[in-house]
Amino acid sequence: MFPQRLDSTLAYDIAKAMMDGFNRHYRLFRTESARAKHRFETADWHGQQRAQRERIEFYDLRVRECSNRLEREFKAGEQPMNIWQQIKLHYIGLLVNHHQPELAETFFNSVTTKILHRSYFQNDFIFVRPAVSTEYIENDEPESRPTYRAYYPTRDSMGEVLVQMVKDFDLRRAFDNLERDVTLVQAAMAERLGDAKLRANFQIQVLTGLFFRNKGCYIVGKLINGFNEFAFALPVLHTRAGNLAIDAALFGEDDLLMLFSFARAYFMVDMEIPSAYVQFLRSMMPRKPRNEIYNALGLAKQGKTLFYRDFLHHLRHSTDQFRIAPGIKGMVMLVFDLPSFPYVFKVIKDYFPLQKETSREQIQGKYLLVKQHDRVGRMADTLEYSGVGFPRERFDDALILEIEKFAPSQLEISDRDGDGRIEVIIKHVYIERRMIPLNIYLQEAFDAGGAEPNPQGAAARAHEQIERGVIEYGNAIKDLVAANIFPGDMLYKNFGIMRHSKVVFYDYDEIEYITDCNFRHVPTPRNEEEEMSGEVWYNVGPKDVFPETFGPFLLGNPTVREVFMRHHADLLDVAFWQGHKERILAGHVFDVFPYDRDKRFNPTQDD
Repeated sequence: MFPQRLDSTLAYDIAKAMMDGFNRHYRLFRTESARAKHRFETADWHGQQRAQRERIEFYDLRVRECSNRLEREFKAGEQPMNIWQQIKLHYIGLLVNHHQPELAETFFNSVTTKILHRSYFQNDFIFVRPAVSTEYIENDEPESRPTYRAYYPTRDSMGEVLVQMVKDFDLRRAFDNLERDVTLVQAAMAERLGDAKLRANFQIQVLTGLFFRNKGCYIVGKLINGFNEFAFALPVLHTRAGNLAIDAALFGEDDLLMLFSFARAYFMVDMEIPSAYVQFLRSMMPRKPRNEIYNALGLAKQGKTLFYRDFLHHLRHSTDQFRIAPGIKGMVMLVFDLPSFPYVFKVIKDYFPLQKETSREQIQGKYLLVKQHDRVGRMADTLEYSGVGFPRERFDDALILEIEKFAPSQLEISDRDGDGRIEVIIKHVYIERRMIPLNIYLQEAFDAGGAEPNPQGAAARAHEQIERGVIEYGNAIKDLVAANIFPGDMLYKNFGIMRHSKVVFYDYDEIEYITDCNFRHVPTPRNEEEEMSGEVWYNVGPKDVFPETFGPFLLGNPTVREVFMRHHADLLDVAFWQGHKERILAGHVFDVFPYDRDKRFNPTQDD
């Protein structure tokens, strides 16, 4: 019995060290998130951006620290499998009454798979499914902050209660006129309630953590009356005078989905019990997957874990095959999808055309840049995985041939687990939400323009779709510019249409910072030979950009050109690009709003 007791003690010590590693990670994560409030109050926008970038790296740093400690103190990689089974059981015991059990399980998986060989990635040694429920976790510490506060106004006391609700967040900067802002919010809430009788359960529930991102702070909650719930978010911004103001009242699932979009940077929010925040937010956005909510809260590793579980679940309950994704094939990425699953899988090719002077490492660097940058609703978030296995029978043969031709180094077909099941193993893959490519969206409108039996009505709808797509395309580019991003390849095929007809950029291999680009006029030809030349006769540096040349590539269609020139002619002007570059270099941080301009209480209050 004595050796068994020693083994049990060792297993417990390793489990406790892993838990210590996770607790250190979440403590640092939470501390950095909580500091966002002070940065907002002091208008430290560059500090906010820097903290958002650095926080993304926290998880991998803590996993590495913990793995090194386990190897150094316990020779963890040399321990037999019976010890690892006991480690997991002890770890489960440590999760009882833990406030972040789901995150701690994922941390355990990350550390364990870093230490053990791939052949041990089995349910005996990692958490394939959750072992501890996250339902009804409560913070029982004295004077602890609950997940949300409830307020019980009447129609007469609504304004007074809303003022108190805002004051309870203890923002250490004065409002320009809080009573005025609350009056506007109250009117918006009254409009949602209409003439409905206020029921016995009438209340406002508000998450106690403020949501910080870019230059904004958001109060998030819901208005409850009888069987009806109205999700809302109140953006709080700095005014020109340097004080605070509530900028808008966002209501309903659609507005919240835009605010929490996968195309926006992660929020900073101080959460003791993240699963309770996810549950609250999911009640407001039932169509949004839990993995995307965890991502939006900055818990990207948990988002990846849940996505992969959802993906495996979908595979078990579907029968269609992976295929080459429809649309124009890219020169850098090989893209495939599963028609029944709303995501695409992107693999970097092994070689590129001569005009693409890049490398695998450079492309991975561009995707990392996007991950760390404020995506301002215009760049899709990506999930990055290594060594992903797919059932071979689910792969279309044409897709296998395509991967063998363009990315053979990324493909392995084998019985990896030794159980007789042949897998297609992709060594490195990016996964992102599927969207309708903008070129296909516009082409569908052109094709539908003369549709029967009502040609005039079809033409009107087609023109409306073209106008909406082109206007949004220009808006997307301008938002990217405000975020210090030059897309590089601006062809329509590199942009996609997402929910609410918003346009998002998703081809990152040529992006650059605006501040690294040299925006130039096309030189005036010095003679007739240069003027008639079909080739570029002037010197072009690697970071030179000539906005005047965008037109021939983008505006060949007269309808598209007319809409574009009416709304976005400035994108063809060097002064537009150079002006934004100079302001960014001078330290200015632009406002980019995650809601439409017409929702703002005072749309003239621009930066």
